[in-house]
Amino acid sequence: MSAARGAVHPPTGSAQVESVSPGVESDEALAARAAWDAEAFAELYRRYHAPIRRYCGFRLADRSAAEDVTSEIFIKALEGLHRASVTRVRPWLFTIAHHQVADRYRRQRDEVGLDQAALVPSDDASPEELAVARSEAAALLGAIARLRPDQARVVELRLSGLDGPEIRQVLNRSRSWVDTTQYRALIRLRDLMRADHPAEAI
Repeated sequence: MSAARGAVHPPTGSAQVESVSPGVESDEALAARAAWDAEAFAELYRRYHAPIRRYCGFRLADRSAAEDVTSEIFIKALEGLHRASVTRVRPWLFTIAHHQVADRYRRQRDEVGLDQAALVPSDDASPEELAVARSEAAALLGAIARLRPDQARVVELRLSGLDGPEIRQVLNRSRSWVDTTQYRALIRLRDLMRADHPAEAI
């Protein structure tokens, strides 16, 4: 994915960055120069394309729609980086994703089809492992589709790799709301999975 057209000067000041492994540039450092440095934005895209695409897959029934919205999210992200600095990149990106998916959902009036969403498989997995993983993923996604919408949103974000504070930022909710909603969602998921697979220990 390429950077926006036109010359853009680097922003003044420095963004707050989170600690990362030595020799690995932080997301926040990349974001601080991504608006004017195509390579920096390309690295952010590489790091976050798969989790953002996975989240879109959770929310949208159609795979092509999920791909389209993923592209829209990164376009919006690049536009946002031109306007302001970002101090916490991952929750910021998922906030954009949350709003873009909701906007697409409203436009299409499509039914959420989590059972059709695809988790990103490992390239190293064998065909047998992939078959088992897809079967397990289909069962989990089918159960998530039966949660209350607020519970499903929290679980989807958690499965996309976000932690509690990041989920609170994306959904603009309190810690107690996220913690309670997640707890109830996990209890409900456990009950649904047990009901669907009574011979298996969950």
